[in-house]
Amino acid sequence: MERRIYEAAVDGSVASLIHLLQEDALVLDRFMVSCHSETPLHIASMLGHVDFVQEIVSQKPELAGELDSRKASPLHLASAKGYLVIVKKLVSVNPEMCYVRDRDGRNPLHVAAIKGHVNVLRELVQVRPQAARMLMDRGETILHACVRYNQLESMKFLLDILGDREVVNYKNNDGNTILHLAVADKQTEVCLTYQMSYNFN
Repeated sequence: MERRIYEAAVDGSVASLIHLLQEDALVLDRFMVSCHSETPLHIASMLGHVDFVQEIVSQKPELAGELDSRKASPLHLASAKGYLVIVKKLVSVNPEMCYVRDRDGRNPLHVAAIKGHVNVLRELVQVRPQAARMLMDRGETILHACVRYNQLESMKFLLDILGDREVVNYKNNDGNTILHLAVADKQTEVCLTYQMSYNFN
């Protein structure tokens, strides 16, 4: 049964999911009480199967709060892939997942910023703006991540919404601000954006 539901998730087959639920109404519950590396919702979220995700969360919304073996939620995976429709569905079911950190210390907003998915980032910030202020491992802000992964558009968007000097000038555990990281990596566009945003001389 488990193999069949995983296959349905990989294929995005809502018809197969419904058939399996008719055979065994508790099949989704078993994923919540057993130790699987990922749930069918993780798989469907990662592969962009919108209808399958919608059907699963309508049947068992609690699955949106399950974590995989890397402590990533379905929201982390959809955010990483840039699947805006799935992100919207998942946060409508469980908006608090915006705060959950994976094994690397990143919440879904951090992941969206690192991958450059500004549309997803915008949605998540609207749902839970404080999640954008959470620190990652090594005491880094989401802006540090934008610089580290060379995501200028994510950084520009975040500077508009997090534009206070405290966040912008925050030092990570190594004592580096985002400007230090940008200069060290010779990211002149980041330096210019930073300077224009704050009129530094």
